[in-house]
Amino acid sequence: MRLHKSSIFQWFMQVDLSGGYYDAGDNVKFNFPMAFTTTMLSWGTIEYGKRMGPEIKEARAAIRWATDYLLKCATSTPGRLYVGVGDPNVDHKCWERPEDMDTLRTVYWVSPQNPGSDVAAETAAALAAASIVFRTVDPTYSKLLLRNAQKVYQFAYQHQGSYSTSLGSAVCPFYCSYSGFKDELLWGAAWLFRATNAVYYYNLVKSLGADDQPDIFSWDNKYAGAHVLLSRRALLNGDKNFEQYKQEAENFMCKILPNSPSSSTQYTQGGLMYKLPDSNLQYVTSITFLLTTYSKYMAATKHTFNCGGGVLVTPNTLRSIAKRQVDYILGENPLKMSYMVGYGSYFPKRIHHRGSSLPSLSAHPQAIGCDGGFQPFYYSMNPNPNILVGAIVGGPNQNDGFPDDRGDYSHSEPATYINAALVGPLAYFAGTASH
Repeated sequence: MRLHKSSIFQWFMQVDLSGGYYDAGDNVKFNFPMAFTTTMLSWGTIEYGKRMGPEIKEARAAIRWATDYLLKCATSTPGRLYVGVGDPNVDHKCWERPEDMDTLRTVYWVSPQNPGSDVAAETAAALAAASIVFRTVDPTYSKLLLRNAQKVYQFAYQHQGSYSTSLGSAVCPFYCSYSGFKDELLWGAAWLFRATNAVYYYNLVKSLGADDQPDIFSWDNKYAGAHVLLSRRALLNGDKNFEQYKQEAENFMCKILPNSPSSSTQYTQGGLMYKLPDSNLQYVTSITFLLTTYSKYMAATKHTFNCGGGVLVTPNTLRSIAKRQVDYILGENPLKMSYMVGYGSYFPKRIHHRGSSLPSLSAHPQAIGCDGGFQPFYYSMNPNPNILVGAIVGGPNQNDGFPDDRGDYSHSEPATYINAALVGPLAYFAGTASH
């Protein structure tokens, strides 16, 4: 009850937390996945910006829309980091357009008394990564981002604890930090080291000790991403201090490659990496980003490695698996279905997304209330009236099937982090010679 009262009190204080992104098909701002989305979009722009052509301006604008909001969250009230807007339990009972939204804009925050090292360190990673994106085009903004990244990280590190414990049902089960916060502390320190080159962050990275070595990479679990990010120093600079991360990055690749003795990754008959039933494409796009990026680092130094059992891995091994995933998502699959809405001739028509599934204000000027959208629109078999061009949905099931059912959110819901991770690989393949 205390949390609810203090949140309402804050609402009356009128803190400005406008901007940012809803996570997926609802009307809630969850900063944990939003910050990860921002980090990945920034990383994609850092690694592949030269291949983006004029689209790099769009990438920067999309990043800035998020970082402007994250800066407000970090600086609006001393001693607090705001981490969410909108009560998810109330919002999920409604099916209404963002323009008609009348649910209370409850806000949530973490503080030294109620820590959130996971969300804070991810916010720091986002601000630090974005500071690199803006370093030459807007140095003043870049410095502002970096300064706040350092402050937010300091808070994450000094007041350790999980935001899931501090905020309970406001973030769980939606974006519970299941993997704990140590992976975000490593990821945040790795990004701050990349942005500053300061020995302080190098020492922090080292002090965080032995890491888990999972076979996944997502908004929740950052270990694999941190290992690839840190491995760059070993591969491109020949820096032996980073050899450990090169080894960990390669162990990860060996868990992903289908013919490796240590592989723990399933593939569908159609060739799609299959990790988990809920929104599987989020893992596919994030892991594909690591595949193309590590392949790029390897190619720069003609590096190869071995997965055991005589399985030699070349840059092209990783690139081929990554390309297969991208092609599958864009329509080279048993259903010939593009999982990117609006791309190709056959794509999901009934996505789980309020703005897409409800008529626009111009088509339906009357307000649609909290439960007014369910009967005529949510439960309708008709295609959505508004095509959310470019959105990538949760994707097919393990049999390469896709029901295209609005109620089936684990397959039909798009999400910012599914898209953000694929921007880099798309730029990579678009910017390489046709094959």
